[in-house]
Amino acid sequence: MTITEQPIIDTDIHNTIPSLETLYPYLPDFWCDYIDESAYVAPDANDYPAGSPLWARPGSKPETGPPGSELNLLREQTLDAWNAEFGILTCNYWTSCVHHEDFALSLSTAINDWQVDAFLNRESRLRASLVVPGQNPILAAREIDRIGCHPGYVQVVLPVRSHTLYGKRHFDPLYEAVVRNDLVVGIHYGGASGHPPTPTGWPLTFLEEYSGMPQLFQSQLISLITEGTFNRHPDLRISFIEGGFTWMPSFMWRMDKEWKGLRHELPWLTESPSAYIHRHIRLTTQPADAPASARQFTQIIDQMDSEGWDFQQALTAAQELGYAEADPTADIGGHDAAAKAAILSSLAFHAPVSIDDVHVEGIEGITAEMVETARDQGFVIKL
Repeated sequence: MTITEQPIIDTDIHNTIPSLETLYPYLPDFWCDYIDESAYVAPDANDYPAGSPLWARPGSKPETGPPGSELNLLREQTLDAWNAEFGILTCNYWTSCVHHEDFALSLSTAINDWQVDAFLNRESRLRASLVVPGQNPILAAREIDRIGCHPGYVQVVLPVRSHTLYGKRHFDPLYEAVVRNDLVVGIHYGGASGHPPTPTGWPLTFLEEYSGMPQLFQSQLISLITEGTFNRHPDLRISFIEGGFTWMPSFMWRMDKEWKGLRHELPWLTESPSAYIHRHIRLTTQPADAPASARQFTQIIDQMDSEGWDFQQALTAAQELGYAEADPTADIGGHDAAAKAAILSSLAFHAPVSIDDVHVEGIEGITAEMVETARDQGFVIKL
């Protein structure tokens, strides 16, 4: 079965309001007057500079309006082109970056109602992301409860560049509303929090900012886990959108390693960081920071979910990579390890110790469930 024969869900379709005036029918007169008098244009965020090759795919700009603003063209280039079963709209109009919080809430309400009329009511394959004023989680929760029950809405979208880390209790009202409405939190590339997009200052180019964005996703992930977000909200589900994913295996290894030595600092964590990640976090595949070799690429994917392997699958992979011998009996049966233990014991205690004196137990009986149980408790099974 080829990839095009697999069911496809496009998890990141950027839809855009044609113009600010499009929202006027959905806004109270007060805010329409406010826009005219204040010369408000849009949030400060400029995630994709117009003219950049990453701004939009060629041919995606309709005759009027920006790319992603016209349903027929969007449908043709996303859903129809890939025969997608579903597509999830991710409108990145970041009201979280609007300083006037009441205005941000009204803009969010207008955008969400516009999405229903312009997209969800006209295309059954589309689902959408709620836009909320994330800088005020109480107001955000109000908007989620207002329209989060709509069957077309499947997640709440937030920018990865936030005013503060998403693991803070500050965001608990928002997460409670998300869980209450059976939605997902989608943390998406972009935003304009006022902070630099790197830990040490401002970059000079868009290349630096875009290619360095995974470090922001990593910071948010550490915060969500270590500050106990998933302990407080055990049913919370989060997707990382447009942050890449090939960095995740090494990141999980590092977090688990450091947690084992520092777990006394985080007594509320009942299992390893990677266990929380497997249960609560999902990632979109674009951009795929893929190596040149397709085999290496699949190995990265396997590493992200390797706890699901049974023994024979792991052994076969090790043999293919040259880590295990063609006849691995001596290794996996524990006989080599037992012989080494006997030799070392004889030298250490100045007494003859034979392999017959050593209890031998191999790893042939190890199941995927045993590996997962050990991992959840912060341990690794070794021969």
